[in-house]
Amino acid sequence: MTRLPGPADPRSMRERMLAGDLDVADDPQSGEASAVALDLAAAYDATSARQRPLRRQLLEQLLGAVGEGTEIRPPLSVDHGTDIRIGARCFAGFGPVALDVAAITIGDDVQIGPNVQLLTPAHPVEPGPRRDEWEAAQPITIGDNVRLGGGAIVLPGVTTGADTVVGAGAVVTRDLPAGVVAVGNPARVVRTLEDT
Repeated sequence: MTRLPGPADPRSMRERMLAGDLDVADDPQSGEASAVALDLAAAYDATSARQRPLRRQLLEQLLGAVGEGTEIRPPLSVDHGTDIRIGARCFAGFGPVALDVAAITIGDDVQIGPNVQLLTPAHPVEPGPRRDEWEAAQPITIGDNVRLGGGAIVLPGVTTGADTVVGAGAVVTRDLPAGVVAVGNPARVVRTLEDT
């Protein structure tokens, strides 16, 4: 359960949000970190496929960690970038959106279709706190060898088990176990996968 910070809460806005507590996203340090990330993402998006070394350098500056052999097709949209860790041999198609107000952890050998959204921000549904711009965040974890189909959306706090396939356009609202196929809105398991 999220809670409002007290007047004597010594944590920064970012620390409170990473802990899952509600806060107003108006911290100047967080705003500066986001501006740096937007500049790096714009530079990344402006590169061509022939500029692999530059792309890799920009990606390493932008993200918290990026494994060997991982490729992300621009345009890439992030909040801070530094709270995203992506493993080795991953591929993300055009237009991934990874809003890393909380940590996003992506395992090895993950395939991400075009226009996939990984959304860690969580907003209250009550009108008053929403009007006052309160928000929180919950981490997302994508296991090894997961396939996220084009246009899939993964919501705050979700963990996807290894070897799982999420169908195109699915909206993942809760954790998925390892080795399943999940489709729909909300995503539901329709099949268990056998290791071959």
